[in-house]
Parts: sequence; structure tokens; C-alpha cells
Amino acid sequence: MEEIKQKIEKVLLKTQKPARYIGGEIGSVVKDKSKVDVRFAFCFPDTYDVGMSHLGMKILYGLKNNVPNWWCERVFMPETDFEQHMRDNGIPLYALESLDPIRDFDFIGFTLQYELSYNNVLQMLDLAGLPVLAKDRKGLTPIVVGGGPCVCNPEPMADFFDLFILGEGEEVNLELLSLYEKMKPQNPTKEEFLRQAAKIEGIYVPSFYDVEYNEDGTVKAITPNVPEAKPKIRKRIIADFDKVYYPDSFVVPFSQIVHDRSVVEVLRGCIRGCRFCQAGFIYRPFREKSIDTIRRETECLCEQTGYEEVSLSSLSTSDHTQIKELLLNLSEYTDKEQVNLALPSLRLDNFSEELMERLQAVRKSGLTFAPEAGTQRLRDVINKNITEEEIMRTCKMAFEGGYTQVKLYFMLGLPTETDEDIKGIADLAEKVLDLYYATPKEKRGRTIQIAVSTATFVPKPFTPFEFEPQATPEEILRKQDYLRSCIKSKKIKLSCHFQQTSILEAVLARGDRKVCKAVYEAWRKGCYLDSWDEHFKYDLWRQTFEECGIDTAFYANRLRSYDEVSPWSHLDYLVSHEFLVRENKKAHLAQTTRNCKEGCSGCGIKPEYGGVYCGKKA
Repeated sequence: MEEIKQKIEKVLLKTQKPARYIGGEIGSVVKDKSKVDVRFAFCFPDTYDVGMSHLGMKILYGLKNNVPNWWCERVFMPETDFEQHMRDNGIPLYALESLDPIRDFDFIGFTLQYELSYNNVLQMLDLAGLPVLAKDRKGLTPIVVGGGPCVCNPEPMADFFDLFILGEGEEVNLELLSLYEKMKPQNPTKEEFLRQAAKIEGIYVPSFYDVEYNEDGTVKAITPNVPEAKPKIRKRIIADFDKVYYPDSFVVPFSQIVHDRSVVEVLRGCIRGCRFCQAGFIYRPFREKSIDTIRRETECLCEQTGYEEVSLSSLSTSDHTQIKELLLNLSEYTDKEQVNLALPSLRLDNFSEELMERLQAVRKSGLTFAPEAGTQRLRDVINKNITEEEIMRTCKMAFEGGYTQVKLYFMLGLPTETDEDIKGIADLAEKVLDLYYATPKEKRGRTIQIAVSTATFVPKPFTPFEFEPQATPEEILRKQDYLRSCIKSKKIKLSCHFQQTSILEAVLARGDRKVCKAVYEAWRKGCYLDSWDEHFKYDLWRQTFEECGIDTAFYANRLRSYDEVSPWSHLDYLVSHEFLVRENKKAHLAQTTRNCKEGCSGCGIKPEYGGVYCGKKA
């Protein structure tokens, strides 16, 4: 450790943001190595600024470190300047708490939050001095583990991981590490350990499954090749959200990060069922914490960390069944302690004056909403379940409250989209602008800015749109140009998402194991940090796909039949395939589905999983 520490100190002042690489922050956990039996390197495959904002890391970091003889440490992807210093000076990838090389740990765990972070995993393993292919890591340790939302289809990364954890990690992580601690004195082989781990619900060992393909390149069958491997692996889920572990303190960084504040998770899951939204389906069912639990965790975190802002985290915070009572209760504390209360993930159809008043305590410069589509027909196709009347009502309320900036998020390339739907985006923005000028001068702000942002639709597994083709690059460029031509006012600012990253995202999201080779070869060519525009090398990716015989259109732009075996068909995220098919058919008829609060729509989630509305009759 001392040698590595000296090498790090030597190069710190030659790098940007050196605080990312030194550890020692308030709240970080340092243990006596002589009393530690299991060491876990929690790797976030992106930069420190992004990873330190991630709630999942904070939860699992505290959870594992609660066990006296386990030690969980943090690891992040270095930026290219510090990475070069590491290679030039023989500094292996290390954990921030101990500065020890992670290649010596028992577990190396990666959270896969975004497809474009995949190559960062390979880069980090290589920086650690480890073979990136699982078959080349012969010993028991380190065991390379993957978790997070992208694990709902981990096949494009199957060659690099020893095992994956499906679903929510609080319970299964404890079970996995307990199994290892029990077996470690027996000095098992890696296969012996993985066979026992495969018996744990939610654990998927990709090497224990064989994949067969049809002549047309589609998957024919995915078959277990050892007795311990289940034909279908079911995700883990926390039924009682009030009893689940939540940390009483966060690591407080020395430097500013993306979300520099306390975070309290108020609910998991979503009642809405937007047909494009993967999170809305893989995090089902909808479960929420009680007001007392949220208040207790808010007070504890603010007092322990010293943060002056707390964010209520969820997919749709305003869907909490007691949102008004919750805000009133929390305000008693936050107003007294002068702590800002942030409310992200608000919906247009339940935005109220109470919510606006609460937001004004945080900021008054702008509000962000996501209509997603410009016409009512297309909003019905995607099951957004908001009307233009609700959009205008909310914007009117905002303008009368003094807000001067409104951001509107849309998607281009949605299934069944026409030019009329694209023009509808511009028309809706114009109506919002007109609404501002119709607001009495004494109520509205001095100026107005409407920001319209569009992303390219990416079909994702475990959604009703998993069968749909992505628009081709040529189609997306045409749609973007057409939308630009439809916007006339200088008060409306349009930004369009860089569509080449969306192509790669679609290939990796719906890819099978054949894509592993392309991931590996693209990494060898220098592709990593792909989610950062300045590092993204699409030409190298395109060249790699051609060399590997990978047709991107096969994965991204192809309509898939309902009975096709998907690369993720052996994974069970509780929402039934029949429900996804039913929703897809309704989408093509522009028919909406009620939300869970209005009545159960039979998505397949059983009431025993703890959902607030599961099984509820209309």
C-alpha cells in the first residue's frame, strides 16, 4: 500500500480533480485488514463525479460494511489523464479506502447502469491487471459480479463476468457473501463456488448456460448445462420497503459531484406503465416507505453529512400515496433546519400548487416535464396518459408562480410516429410560449425560455416495445431536421440527442452473446468512456461490428415476432411476456392502459411481492 500511495502522490498534482483519486472522505469506512475475512471492491464503471451520486452504491456500501468482518470499498473509472499516469507509473486500479489493488480482493462488483459503460468494465479490469475474459481468470478470486438495471439482459457482457445478480441487491448480496465466507476455508475451485451460488435465487452464472442459434441468427434455445442452474432465474425483490436496510450516513466527497446532496428513497417501482420505459417495468411492483421512515432517514442523513439539500428519490415521487402529508411533515424539519427539499421525477398530471410551493423553496428558475410525444395519439400509443389540457394547466400554474424557464422532453422515432407527431412537438412548444404571453404581466416573470430536448427511442428488454425496431440513422436525422424546420420562435431552443450513441445503445440493449466479441474488440481498439461525447469513437465501433460480422440493423432496426426466443428469455423479471405482448398490441391501436392505482391490469406481479396496488380491482 505504501508504495502505491507514494506513486499516487507523485502524479496527483499533474491531473485534473485529484480529489477523485485519494479517498479519505468524511463517512468513508476504513477497517483493520487483519480482522477482515471478505473484501468487496464496489466498482462504478464511470467517473467519480457520476458514481458518487449513485444511490445504489451508497446503499450496498453501507450494507456490506455493517458486517464487522466484511469490507466494501469504492472504485471508479479514472479519467484518461490519470489513467495514463497510472499506466506510466505502474499503479494498478485500487480501492479508495485502502489504496490496495483490487486484483487482490475476494469480489469485484460492477453496477451496470447504462449500456455505454460496458467497455469501461473491461478497461477497469485491465487497469487492475486482470484478464478481462472470465474463462482466463482461473483462480477462485477475484469473483467478478455484475448487478444493476442492465443485467435484465447481460448477454453482451456474459463473457466477462463470473455471475450476475438480478433485481434488488440488499438481501441477495448478504446471502452471496455469507456463502463465500462459509466456503472460503474449504479452498473451493471457482466452479465449485459458482455451483453453490447458482442455487441462490437471483444469481445467474452465464457459463452454466449454453445458447443455440437458428440459421437466421435468432436465438433457438438457452439451456442449463449443470444441475444447479435453474431453467429460469427470477429477480430478487424487497417486499417490505419500511424494513429494508438504508444507510444512516453517506460518504461526503471533497469535490463537487453531479448530485451533491443527501438522497432518501421514498418508493420503488412505478404505477404508470409507459410502454417505452424499462425502469417502469423491471422495478415493479410499486412499493413505498411510510412517512415516519422517510422523516427519520431524512433527519439522520442531513445531520450526519451536513448537506443542506435532500432529494426525494423515486421514478415518480408525486405518486406517493401520501405526498401532501409527506411534504408537510418533512417541511417541519427542513424549514426549521434551512434544508432545501428537492422533488425530482414529477409528473404533469399530478403537479399541484402544493408541489410548486415546495419546489420554490429550492429553485425558481425552471421546471422540467416530459410529455414524450407531441400529439395525443402518440401519447396514447406510448401510454403516457397525460393530456394537452393537463400540460397547459401545469405550465399556466408555473408561469403564474413566476417560473421563467420550462424544459420539455420528447422522444423521436417512437413506434407508429408520423411527421404530424413530430410537428406536434413544435406546435406544443408554441402553445406553451403563447400561454406565457397570455399570463398577466404582474404574475409572470420578465422573460421566457422554452427548452425542447429530444432523445432517440431505444427499444429495451422487458418493455412492451422490446419487439419494435429502432428508427434507422437516416430516419432519425431526417426527423431531427424536420423538427428544426417546424420551430419558428427564437424563444424555443431545440437540442437533439446525438443519434449514433442511440444505435450502440440499442445493439447492446437487445444483443445476444455474439455481441461479446464486438465489445471485446472495440475495447481493444480504444473504445471506452463511450457515454462522454469527447471520448465516443463511433467509427471504431462501426469498423469493429463489420470485422466481427455483426449486423447492427439485426439487433437495432428489426421488428421481432412475439414468439421469438429473446436473449433474455431465461431471466424472469416478474412482468409476464403475455402482458408485454398485450400492451404492444394496444399500442398499435393507440389504446391506453389504466395505471396501477386505478386498478390492476394483470402484469403478472403477484400480491405477495409487496406491491401497494397489486391485485386491486378497479
